[in-house]
Amino acid sequence: MEVFEKPSAIIQMFHVSKRYSAKAALVDISLEVADNEFVFVSGPSGAGKTTLLRLLYMGETATTGQIVVDGLNLSRIARRRVPFLRRKFGIIFQDYRLIPSRSVFDNIALVVEAVGTKRQLIRKTVMSLLRTVGMEERWRALPLSLSGGEQQRVAVARAIAGDPKIIVADEPTSSLDHDSAEIILNLLKQYHQRGATVMIATHDTELIRSTGGRVILLKEGRVDAAAHLPAGTS
Repeated sequence: MEVFEKPSAIIQMFHVSKRYSAKAALVDISLEVADNEFVFVSGPSGAGKTTLLRLLYMGETATTGQIVVDGLNLSRIARRRVPFLRRKFGIIFQDYRLIPSRSVFDNIALVVEAVGTKRQLIRKTVMSLLRTVGMEERWRALPLSLSGGEQQRVAVARAIAGDPKIIVADEPTSSLDHDSAEIILNLLKQYHQRGATVMIATHDTELIRSTGGRVILLKEGRVDAAAHLPAGTS
């Protein structure tokens, strides 16, 4: 009989809660995400999707519970080790968060340089990343001269510049037209096929059905185990 080994978990959350003063953003969350899994975190606005993603790279810290990311227990990690943790992540924001006064090239080069790329290889690396997302011809442009879809493609290039193990994307297609959204999702699929774990927060159920992948549903800060949202196959 052939035995299939269960993929190891790259993310584990144990009874995690997050409170802001009297308001609970997340309540008693326990879950696992396997290495090289493609996962959607879904639910209505205010369900806790963004908070959950931010906890993973210590953009926020949990009020109670424990989070383990690639073997690092975040409740025990020293402050000096937080940059090491964050290098495991590529982060894509809904509002792009590109530096408006810097060119497309410079926005990517800053990350490429920060991860220790040799100076003589920075230009080659940046242009390769921009080719990957179809933006090599706009390398001199400032972000605000680009469309939303183009800015998000640059944001994807920036996210993968450090060759991260985990990509987290917070509503990466919500402000884009259908064609631009499809380009972004295809780029994320490509990087997933190269071995990365991908987690996308979205409330767009049609996007989930058309893309495929496991769905973690949140409702009022809790994992909604009773709900069922079928994901289509890509």
